[in-house]
Amino acid sequence: MIFRWRRIAASLLIFVIPCVQAESFEGVVTHVSDGDTVWVRPASGEAPRSVRLEGIDAPEVCQTFGTQSRDALAKRILHRHVTVTTSTNDVYHRAVGQVRLGSADMAGWMVGRGYAWSSEFRGHKGPYARQEVRARKARLGLWHEDNPTPPREFRKAHGSCSPAH
Repeated sequence: MIFRWRRIAASLLIFVIPCVQAESFEGVVTHVSDGDTVWVRPASGEAPRSVRLEGIDAPEVCQTFGTQSRDALAKRILHRHVTVTTSTNDVYHRAVGQVRLGSADMAGWMVGRGYAWSSEFRGHKGPYARQEVRARKARLGLWHEDNPTPPREFRKAHGSCSPAH
């Protein structure tokens, strides 16, 4: 009987844990670390929170096109009011989620303009695969190069540019 209850409890945790981590808040972008990480001060007045844009991977700042990627995101949303919907936290303790400026999804905006890759996972091309294909065909942003190095490969070869995200 105890085993049965443990199994039921474990099954419930699968559904409860993601719900506990999900959160939405509004705030102002106070800093842009790179092309996929921003700091948002919640409207409630709390300290700014680090948020990684879900579903994309932008070049490292020390990587080719990294500063352009960061600067494009900063120009678009720095000091602007955004809505954040988080889904989890990453290994650097950043919230990971969707950041919207009005109705515009900033991750899709970044990929669509050639400033980031749609994150691939287990053979799936990622949530912004269509935007990436269009940006590649139009040779926008980082796709101006023939074979830009994906950030994941860059980090494997050189490490991260900034250990403190």
